[in-house]
Amino acid sequence: QVQLVESGGGLVQPGGSLRLGCESSGSIFNIDIMAWYRQAPGQQRELVAGIMHDGTARYGDFVQGRFTISRDNTRNTMTLQMDSLRPEDTAVYFCQAVTWYEEIYWGQGTQVTVSS
Repeated sequence: QVQLVESGGGLVQPGGSLRLGCESSGSIFNIDIMAWYRQAPGQQRELVAGIMHDGTARYGDFVQGRFTISRDNTRNTMTLQMDSLRPEDTAVYFCQAVTWYEEIYWGQGTQVTVSS
């Protein structure tokens, strides 16, 4: 079992920045991929960014260089630095972990609101 806890959401003005954190616990040595997803009201959950155990990262097309995902395997943490935020980035952001056995775990989510 893997437990995930997100932090760092909140309200920010357009053009501003936020840094999201995800701390993992439990069977952390089984974690292969970690990722951030988001879900806006009435929308499907979509991939924001993912990072493999070796640090290889990929991003959703809408990111357009504004976000940076990172991971510290020694501290069991993952972060998402979000810059140049737009109102359309408003959503609940979820941390996800995928183990080597293809088990999928989710955090409870953290709200990000971009509004003036």
